[in-house]
Amino acid sequence: MRYILAIFWAVLISGAISYVLTSMGGEPFVLMDSLILAGIFSVAVFLLGDGVLTDKN
Repeated sequence: MRYILAIFWAVLISGAISYVLTSMGGEPFVLMDSLILAGIFSVAVFLLGDGVLTDKN
């Protein structure tokens, strides 16, 4: 479930970032670029959550 929520939030956040940056630059919004950014965000969250930021007691 946490992977699905991470992907969901990555898509929303990357869409907002892409929209704001492309509108500031005067470029057209491209959904595929936003989805690629969401994939990068998701992989980063998965690597950080499972590998780097684990609790070792």
